[in-house]
Amino acid sequence: MSVIVILMLASLVVAIAFLTLFIWAVRRGQYEDVETPAMRMLTDDDSDRRKADEKGLQPHE
Repeated sequence: MSVIVILMLASLVVAIAFLTLFIWAVRRGQYEDVETPAMRMLTDDDSDRRKADEKGLQPHE
């Protein structure tokens, strides 16, 4: 029976730690812009190709 109590306390500590880290991340603005990173891969960015051309390297496609 004492093992169950220990496991419950351990799970409570882990849950509180995750909740604390989540609140910290929200306050720091980690979840402010969730659409731009997903859309970034759809845009054709020529700056990488220009940089590769300047260095004489092959651009990655």
